[in-house]
Amino acid sequence: MAGLTVAALGVVGFLGYQAAATAPDHPTQARPGSHASQSKEKDKDRARQKKKSTALPAASGTGERVVYALDDKRVWLVGADGKATRTFEVGPSPASPDPGTYAVTSRNEGGVGSDGVQVEHVVVFHSEGGVVFGFSAAVDGSMPDPNARKRTGAVRESRADGSALWEFAEVGTKVVVIP
Repeated sequence: MAGLTVAALGVVGFLGYQAAATAPDHPTQARPGSHASQSKEKDKDRARQKKKSTALPAASGTGERVVYALDDKRVWLVGADGKATRTFEVGPSPASPDPGTYAVTSRNEGGVGSDGVQVEHVVVFHSEGGVVFGFSAAVDGSMPDPNARKRTGAVRESRADGSALWEFAEVGTKVVVIP
């Protein structure tokens, strides 16, 4: 029994010596072309791709319109020449409209949102199943809770962005919702 223990310890010691002899001098610095350096480059590429682009999406319609990108949580105000005049992030609510083309159906200078928050510059563009979808700015600057149980269609922007959208989107203005 003692012989087996000595032999096992010898094998483990030899393997440990071999591992130490072939390890890089600076383990935090991977050699060029090694798996670790390639992995770091892939991580950097993924991080760059995750950064949200503010460029107007190519498949967002034509002419004057408001473009709302659901996944990017971003809105673009696009002039008749097809160029974005402004873009900004928005806070979506628990319910989202289906991708498609809509038109502004009504506007209201202010009131109380479906989530009970005082809002201004309400621009409504769709209603479905009792949920009214529209852009608005909370007077207190708050954003909707995307995890709220109540299904609301409020798409919130800052007060400055709400003013810009209010000036841009008259009744009948096209609203293009993309994924």
